[in-house]
Amino acid sequence: MASTNFRPQYISFDCYGTLINFQLDATTRHVLSGRLAQEQWPAFKAMFRGYRYDQVCGDYYAYEQVLEDAFNRVCRRWGLEPTEGAGARFGDAVRGWGAHDDVPRPLEIMGRNYPLVILSNADHSFLDISVPRLGATFHAVYSAEQAGAYKPRYQAFEFMLDSLAASPEDFLHVSSHTRYDLMPAHDLGFTNTVYFDRGLRPPQPRLQLHHRPVAG
Repeated sequence: MASTNFRPQYISFDCYGTLINFQLDATTRHVLSGRLAQEQWPAFKAMFRGYRYDQVCGDYYAYEQVLEDAFNRVCRRWGLEPTEGAGARFGDAVRGWGAHDDVPRPLEIMGRNYPLVILSNADHSFLDISVPRLGATFHAVYSAEQAGAYKPRYQAFEFMLDSLAASPEDFLHVSSHTRYDLMPAHDLGFTNTVYFDRGLRPPQPRLQLHHRPVAG
C-alpha cells in the first residue's frame, strides 16, 4: 500500500477486484465447457480482458451484455461458437462474489472517519447485492449505469465529481492497478491515488491517512 499525510474529503473505491474478490476465471472456464485446450487458456483469458476494455470505451449499455459480447467476440477469434446466455451466467457469478477477507474490518474503521464512495463499472443491480457484503456504510455509490458511461471514459469520473460538487483533489482514490482507472484518474487530476496488486501486498499492509493508521 502507501502512506500519505493528505486529508481527503472523500475516499473513493473501485468495487470489483479492489473490494469484492474478482473471480471471473472460474466462470469463464465453466462457460467454455471444455471447448478450449488447457494450453490455450492463458491467451484466451488475456484476450477476453482486452476485449472487455474495448467494449466499455463506447456508449453505455447493460453490463451483462458487455460481458456476453466481449466473451463471444473472443470465442469467434478462437473459432468457437458463441454461447447464448453467457452474459446472464457471468452476471449471476459476479453477483455471487463476496468481499476480500481483509476488506470489511478496515473499511468499517475508515468509514467512521471519512465519507466512503464507490465508483463502479457494474450496474446498480449488481451493486445493490455486492455493496452490503462489504460491511461498511457508504456516503454514495455510483455506477456506469447512472453516469451513462463506463470507466475509462472521463464522463464516469465527472459524474461522481458533479454529484458530490467536488474536485479531484478532494479524493483519495483506491484502485487495483489496472488500465481501467490508471490513465483517466491521473488525467483528470486524481493525483492522490493508491494503486495496489493484491497478489504482491505484504501480509499486514497499512494505509495511513492524516497520521491516522488504519489496518489493511
